[in-house]
Amino acid sequence: MSTEFLVTHNGGFHADELLSSVVLTRLFPDAKIVRSRAPEWITAGPDRVIYDVGGHYDADARIFDHHQRNAPKRDDDQPFSSFGLIWKHFGHDYLRASGVPDAHVETVHASFDRGFVLPIDLVDNGALSPSVAGPLSGMTLPGLLETLKPVFDDTDPGAEDRAFHGALAIARSFVEARIARSAAKLRAEGLAQQAIAAAGEGRILELPMGMPFRPAVIKAGADHLLFVVTPRGKDWTLGGIRLNDEGFELRADLPRAWAGLTGEDLERVSGVEGATFCHNGCFIAAAKSRDAALAMANLAVEEHLRNLPEAV
Repeated sequence: MSTEFLVTHNGGFHADELLSSVVLTRLFPDAKIVRSRAPEWITAGPDRVIYDVGGHYDADARIFDHHQRNAPKRDDDQPFSSFGLIWKHFGHDYLRASGVPDAHVETVHASFDRGFVLPIDLVDNGALSPSVAGPLSGMTLPGLLETLKPVFDDTDPGAEDRAFHGALAIARSFVEARIARSAAKLRAEGLAQQAIAAAGEGRILELPMGMPFRPAVIKAGADHLLFVVTPRGKDWTLGGIRLNDEGFELRADLPRAWAGLTGEDLERVSGVEGATFCHNGCFIAAAKSRDAALAMANLAVEEHLRNLPEAV
C-alpha cells in the first residue's frame, strides 16, 4: 500500500491536525498533504490517510476523525482528537523512525501520550480550557499555533495553505524537541544508574556530564546520596539533590559559611584551593578541578552529618 496523500480538512487549522501531520509526514515523507472536505478526497482509499475529517474512525480504512456521534474515547473515557488517534496508531513507528531505541519506544510513547498528546486532545474537544493556565492561557501550544492563521481580511486564496505549512514546521520543532528530551532522559537514567553503583555507600554522586539524575536516584532508593559533582566545560560543579519533585528544598545544603563567596575569599573560608564560587542560596558551587570539587563535596558532607540531630 503506497501512501500518496495525507488528507485533512481545509479552512482554519488547529493543533490536532497540525500535530497529526508532524507524525504522518515523518512516516510518509513523499506524500502530499491535501486540505479538503470534497467527498472524493475524504473517502477512504489505499493511497491515503484521512484525519480530522471524514466522519468516521476506522483504523483499517485509515480514517481518523473524532467529530462524529459516538466519537472514539480512551480506555479512561477521555476523548480523542485526531492527534490522539494518529499517535495511538502511528506513534510507535514515528518513534522508531526518529531513532528512539526499541527498548525505549514504549516508555517514550506512553510519556508523550500522557504529557503532550492528551492535553491537545482535551483542549480540542472542549474538555479542558486553556484558561486554567491563567495569564498564560494565550501562551499554550494550541493557542500559539492558532495565532499563525491568516488574518480575517487576507483574501489571498493560498494564504491558508501557506500558513498551515508554516505552522506545521513550528509544530514539528516542538514535537521533535519533546521526543528528543524524553529519549535523552532515559539515556541519562542509564548513565546515572552506573554512577550510583560506582558511588556505593558514599554520599557523593559523580556524573560524567550534566544530565537529569534524580529519577535514577529515586528509582535506586539511593537515599544516602547528598551531593552531585559534575564537569562543566573546564570547570566542575557541586550541587545538592532536591528532596521532592516540587520545590527547592535539598537533602543537604552547602555550608552557610560559603554563601555568596568567590575566588580567594571562598578558598580561604573553605580551605580548598581551586574553589571558585558558591551561590548565596548554598545549592550550587564551582571549582577549577575535579579534586577541588570533590574536596568541597566531602567538606559539605562532613558538616551536614555533624549537624544532624542526634538519634534518640
